[in-house]
Amino acid sequence: MKNTIKVIHDLHKDEHDYKIFSSNDGFIFENGEKIERLDIAYETYGKLNDEKNNVILVCHALTGDAHASSFNNPNGRAGWWDGIIGLDKSLDPSKYFIVCSNFLGSCYGTSGPASINPLTNKKYNLSFPSITVRDLVYGQKLLIDFLGIKKIKTVIGGSLGGMQALEWSLLFPDLVESIIPIACGSKHSAWAIGLNEIQRKVIMDDPLWKNGEYNTQPFNGLATARMLAMITYRTNKNFETRFERKVKEHKEKKDFYEVESYLHYQGKKLVQRFDANSYLYITNIMDSHDIGRNRGGTLNALKSIKAKTLVIGINTDILYPIEEQKEIAETVINGKYFEINSIYGHDAFLIEFDQMNPIIENFLSSF
Repeated sequence: MKNTIKVIHDLHKDEHDYKIFSSNDGFIFENGEKIERLDIAYETYGKLNDEKNNVILVCHALTGDAHASSFNNPNGRAGWWDGIIGLDKSLDPSKYFIVCSNFLGSCYGTSGPASINPLTNKKYNLSFPSITVRDLVYGQKLLIDFLGIKKIKTVIGGSLGGMQALEWSLLFPDLVESIIPIACGSKHSAWAIGLNEIQRKVIMDDPLWKNGEYNTQPFNGLATARMLAMITYRTNKNFETRFERKVKEHKEKKDFYEVESYLHYQGKKLVQRFDANSYLYITNIMDSHDIGRNRGGTLNALKSIKAKTLVIGINTDILYPIEEQKEIAETVINGKYFEINSIYGHDAFLIEFDQMNPIIENFLSSF
């Protein structure tokens, strides 16, 4: 068979397994380039019904993975959306067949720059084709077809996950019944692109990066990029409430503030689990996001969305201000808008579950 499934031990080295869908038919990217084999890591929760239409597709954000929930293994690693996926939660595996796949370009089992090129037996690194959000969706579609899914009740995700949800509704309007894009816009703003470019530059300026041909992760560059990103994910009020001007002991720095310690910790933690080239690729994927490209502009694309749409914004999000979500909700034919009130900024979609669960559950039960 050209398309196969295998199970590998969790790349985070704990008590869990990913399934890997492999297509030896290869994969052609939007720019026309091709890879010989496509691997997609994924997890599912719940059971597919006889009609094969009780499906929720969960799309992750920048450094996320397919392990959205610990439902299958409560004693294993926590899922990044355990607050949303679980019994008696809005995405309930007793009702729905929930699929979460690691997207193209990442480094958690799905093909990307950190993968081995079967033609050379070496890592792709920067020879991996450039990727767009639409490529992510076309890759996921191969998995959806392989699983025999006939209808997707909703596609949901925050940040880059929300961008994928929008593209799903436009690329496969007859398959997708509804979408729930969270904390994203219809296109990536100059502000967001600028922030991503700074992060890419500090990675590429690290001497260990070696034009992408490193054997050791460029620690300083990737860590610094993550430190900058963490500031954009939160708010001044959140930092002030949590850290104030508190000082921690440090052997080399007299005034080592707790906020500094937190940012250094977050940078170090990412380097231990992520790949620098993947980070470069994925931030470029985000910058490519523009649903109006080749569709007659943003408004025309939004007006053509047929899927029922619940747009969720965050009142303190500095990366994707609520005006961007309101534009989507006000322009699509079947759009609704809900706003999370939070001090946590962009990261609120990973935290404010008490606000999100009721609105998502009510939306899904309305059709």
